[in-house]
Amino acid sequence: MKIVCLSDTHSKHQNFEEKLPAEADVIIHAGDITRIGSVQGIQVFLNWYAELPYKYKIFIAGNHDFALQEEKNLIRFPDNVIYLENSSVTIEEIKIWGSPVCAIDEDWAFNFNDLERRMIYNKIPTDTNIIVSHNPPYGIMDKVSMINRRKGCKILRDKIKEINPKYVIFGHIHEGAGTQVTKTTTYINTACHVNVFEY
Repeated sequence: MKIVCLSDTHSKHQNFEEKLPAEADVIIHAGDITRIGSVQGIQVFLNWYAELPYKYKIFIAGNHDFALQEEKNLIRFPDNVIYLENSSVTIEEIKIWGSPVCAIDEDWAFNFNDLERRMIYNKIPTDTNIIVSHNPPYGIMDKVSMINRRKGCKILRDKIKEINPKYVIFGHIHEGAGTQVTKTTTYINTACHVNVFEY
């Protein structure tokens, strides 16, 4: 199965079109589809996303996507788009779990404290094959050089080590974009980038 992933397009999704492959089975967007998180901005993205030529279209929210937290009832979700919010979908025997959750960092959307994040991550099914998270796991392509600090989540990191999914896809930390491979898991920080892989 050919999977495309991207993240942190911040209302400039059309700028990424030329980087998208002509053919793939699944596309996954790992959050921050908008810059200011308005209903209109999210709807514009969804209308574009629904028209992409891929059979399965999955996305999660990010910390910029306020309307998906506060005004979700005002958003029209196309029938051919799958939105994951601390939930799973199984596509051709591949279980994908997605979450917009981030550690508390000023006044952004989907910010949760340690206890809340632990409760959410403890519900990730143990047979999950792909984890999609806006926030990176701690220590994995999560360093912000300007403040010389890692912004990943230790709770998520520990849960991933328990589950050992084949892939973890995330964004949020733009400068951390890249791929890191361990014995059990391939980590892809797809912030502001398009990545393509075969599952």
